[in-house]
Amino acid sequence: MSNLRLSEIWIYPIKSLRGISLEKATVLEKGLASDRRWMLADERNKFITQREHPELALFSVSLADNHIHILHRKNNESVSFSTEVPEENVLQTTIWNDTVTTIEPWPEISAWFTNQLNFRCKLVHFPESNSRLVDTQYANNNENVSLADGYPFLIIGQSSLDDLNKRLQEPLPIRRFRPNFVFTGGEPYEEERWRNFSIGTVEFAGVKNCARCVLTTVDPETGIKGKEPLLTLSKYRKHDNKILFGQNVVLRKPGVVQVGDEISVASS
Repeated sequence: MSNLRLSEIWIYPIKSLRGISLEKATVLEKGLASDRRWMLADERNKFITQREHPELALFSVSLADNHIHILHRKNNESVSFSTEVPEENVLQTTIWNDTVTTIEPWPEISAWFTNQLNFRCKLVHFPESNSRLVDTQYANNNENVSLADGYPFLIIGQSSLDDLNKRLQEPLPIRRFRPNFVFTGGEPYEEERWRNFSIGTVEFAGVKNCARCVLTTVDPETGIKGKEPLLTLSKYRKHDNKILFGQNVVLRKPGVVQVGDEISVASS
């Protein structure tokens, strides 16, 4: 196994909006600090994503001074709000098959998103103390997750992306796949075999290969859906009627990771 090193760290403070690339991150049980602790929900309090609303890709997100800043890249309108959330306006919100307790702290921010998207929606926060269990079929120790689809972390090898891009007419950036961790070295898709591994001093367990959906076909620059990469991946990465790319991961031992950290694989 060649030298494996962490090359990129990504967080997505608001689910299904644009991600942020980091040099260093604190690793918590539910996911990286500030990763997917917020999401947009419709008027029935059901989560919304780029699957049905690809235009969500047009919202850029940044973090500074305990505030989240949002910019709509098409009309250049922006808004900011504090990450220090009052415990009021509690809602029961649906995400996939889970009902979770969330807070709508800033109705005026919900109104801003409603105006931008032209349908009623609300911005909700998932407090760190709240519970949302990882699928027990794949959990190691009743782990929790925040508002990610199902698992706290997603890791993808640069070699896997490079192999895919050789098969595509136009290469795609890693952003299409919304990973938390990207690494260099190793063979294409080897991360999907990892069971126990560490990034620096932080220990993880790979629990389930990641089944990919139409969200990967949304161009993060334009918010427009296409056919790739699912069309090409379906020809060689299909298993049990699911298209696989990347590994879903849970935490074994917390800590801090930073770009350049060595990755050690204990078992696969």
